[in-house]
Amino acid sequence: MGKKRNKKTLVWRPKPKSRTPPAEMRNWLDLPRDVTVSILSRLRAVEILESAQMVCMAWRIICKDPLMWRTIDMTNDADYDDMFYNLDAMCRHAVDRSCGGLVDVNIEHFGDDDLLKYITDSCGGIRRLRLVSCYSISRVGLGKVASKLTLLEELEIYVCNLSRTSLEMVGRSCPLLKSFKLNRPEFSVYGISGFGAYDGFDDWIDDENGDENGGSVIDSFGKDDEALAIAGTMNGLHHLQLFGNRLTNDGLRKILDCCPHLESLDLRHCFNLDLKGALEKRCAERIKQLRLPNDSIDDYEFCTAPCDYGFYNDSEDFDCDDDYPYDFNGYYSDDSDFYDDFTKIRFSDLF
Repeated sequence: MGKKRNKKTLVWRPKPKSRTPPAEMRNWLDLPRDVTVSILSRLRAVEILESAQMVCMAWRIICKDPLMWRTIDMTNDADYDDMFYNLDAMCRHAVDRSCGGLVDVNIEHFGDDDLLKYITDSCGGIRRLRLVSCYSISRVGLGKVASKLTLLEELEIYVCNLSRTSLEMVGRSCPLLKSFKLNRPEFSVYGISGFGAYDGFDDWIDDENGDENGGSVIDSFGKDDEALAIAGTMNGLHHLQLFGNRLTNDGLRKILDCCPHLESLDLRHCFNLDLKGALEKRCAERIKQLRLPNDSIDDYEFCTAPCDYGFYNDSEDFDCDDDYPYDFNGYYSDDSDFYDDFTKIRFSDLF
């Protein structure tokens, strides 16, 4: 008999899978400088000064380049209860970093006449100015700096103090102005005030917002005062937005007569207008992009909800108390060189 062969036990083992090599981890510092600049330039001023410039020395050097500050966007959420920095000091520092090269500035929910003067004194080449809810920038303050905005091409004003005189001063001082957006005071970023709808509105304004000369914030505006100021001094306009304005058909006709280059006209919520017949036809034939009083406001950047008092906010615990904590000098130094002071962080933390 032959020898018995040992039986081999076959054990099935799954074929080992080829392992995917781990993704290569790339260092942000390896990005070309121009790419890094492009990324950082998309940040707002608060984000740059509070975060980005503290990541590493390479980013800090880029963030101190004056070319990074040709545009200063001071957008903020206006949540003063949770805000631990001084927006005014931060804006001034950003202006200083521009070394006079600032061309585009956006200020929201803060600022006064002194800040506006500081900006225009420091930078003579501003081409775009946007003011949103800057209640402490007065009509007088805006008028005084108008002469320093000779290169201005775009002006956007939302819920700020104005007068016909200040608008006329801006128009006369800014011959290159091509685009003007104006949001009337009774329309807020929180919503539409109901005051414009009843006869006592002007009296209420006089009582509540009188200036040092006893006049109203809006000088007891005639319904067409702003339209007449625009027609009389801003004849080079190509784009005009008058959201929530109180102008009438007469004011609109004057604008059409005196602004021959108008291509777009936004008249949404201008409910004193009665666009019928010849005026409606004239607007339709003349204006390439026309928004009528009752057109949709879905693409309007601010909330506009009707209410029966002041400014509307959809928060249930909204408090109309104006006593907001806005001076945080305990956290931020008044020294304009605060953001260049590394005594508050370790040098090793920059790497």
